[in-house]
Amino acid sequence: MTGAVVVLEDGLVLPARGVAAPGTALGEMVFTTGMTGYQEAVTDPSYMGQVLCFTAPMIGNYGAGPGHDESDRPWPPGVIMARAGDGPGTAGPEGWCSWLRARGVVAVDDCDTRRLVRHLRDRGAMRGGVSTELGAEELLAQVREHPVLDGRDLASQAASAPRLLGDDGPRVVAIDCGMKESIAAGLVGAGCRLDVVPAGTSAEEVLARGPDGVFVSNGPGDPAAVTPVIGTVRDLLGQVPVFGICLGHQMLAQALGLRTEKLAFGHRGANHPVRRSDDGRVEITVQNHGYAVVADGLPDGVEVTRTSLFDGSVEGIAAPELRAWSVQYHPEASPGPRDARYMFREFVTSIGGGS
Repeated sequence: MTGAVVVLEDGLVLPARGVAAPGTALGEMVFTTGMTGYQEAVTDPSYMGQVLCFTAPMIGNYGAGPGHDESDRPWPPGVIMARAGDGPGTAGPEGWCSWLRARGVVAVDDCDTRRLVRHLRDRGAMRGGVSTELGAEELLAQVREHPVLDGRDLASQAASAPRLLGDDGPRVVAIDCGMKESIAAGLVGAGCRLDVVPAGTSAEEVLARGPDGVFVSNGPGDPAAVTPVIGTVRDLLGQVPVFGICLGHQMLAQALGLRTEKLAFGHRGANHPVRRSDDGRVEITVQNHGYAVVADGLPDGVEVTRTSLFDGSVEGIAAPELRAWSVQYHPEASPGPRDARYMFREFVTSIGGGS
């Protein structure tokens, strides 16, 4: 363990202790309120370009191991915790800090995460850094030179290789913008054959695969900047059913003529209540996003289907005549409440299959 420092671009400096790989990590500083699922969070491609702070007082208390990765690598270059465990547990034989160290993640604990999170809640999202090798002034200079997340298309960098999953059912082409493995498993488990293609694939290429439906995944970056995927979705509307989640929800909204804006500090956690407009039912959802759809003038044929009970932001939209719909949250949870897992089955059933 070594001395470390955490810095925000507005000058906040917090001492910490290095517990994983040495080095310096820069990015947008974000926090998640989830108490479990730390390995799943760190391997979620949606955290690309961000330094992740866990608000729970203890992280790593049930170990790490195979079967909990959402991709083949960690994505946040830095992780901040109040207290970090490093022993084996029910998740696997490896300690959490050892797992992070082996994968080159700069991670610290013994940091006042409560102060850090309250600062971000009060002042909004901003760039930050964590280092075991630089002093506060030098780190602050690097943080202020680091590019902001706004305007950056990261989806193509987060996409994985094309692949085919599932043996039976309707064919769903999934546009991978940084898709979690549990999302793919959820769709296949709902009864479809999944044809995964990377962000940037054209509508013509998608249609050439003969899809019964198209899924648009989660992913990192500014949704308004992912113009290749927005263009693909726009060209697919009315030709094939489309279902999007998280970043995919935001890009479907852009394709339909809505806009997105940055939230003050984002929604990241497993306790977000969302109300469905059709029946008033409330679902407790898992979320990970820093941007939201703005419904300040709905185009004809587009409706808001779900709303956040935290801040009233748009959590779902639909364009029934175009057979397109989306939600801001994660039906697969992994981990978290499973209130919304039915959505994969609902989508697959609507296009001619399901289990």
